[in-house]
Amino acid sequence: MRKEQQIKNTLGLCAICNNVHTSNYVEVERDSMVYVCSGCVEKAIDNFIWICLSCGKSFIKPKQLVIHRVKDLELKRAYMLCQDLLIIQGIESCISCHPERIVEYMETLISSVEC
Repeated sequence: MRKEQQIKNTLGLCAICNNVHTSNYVEVERDSMVYVCSGCVEKAIDNFIWICLSCGKSFIKPKQLVIHRVKDLELKRAYMLCQDLLIIQGIESCISCHPERIVEYMETLISSVEC
């Protein structure tokens, strides 16, 4: 029984696929771990992966599609520089858990462009 408890304390469910228990993790905040299995790390070869740190939902998009669709030139350049890297990004909130926050953010961008 004690060994099972130790295993539970050293393994966590992958935050991306939610199917695999793994020991690979990153501490994003004090006592807040994000576990990612090796299969999902491999997905980061061809995809950009974002994990919402509020609700835990993950978003996977092909790198070429993201680079092609981004209109902001500085962001596009940053993504192009990262296309050969294995990157899994944490985001503060997403459209699923805080739609009003995303809408407010977009409204500030639109109003600042109009000025």
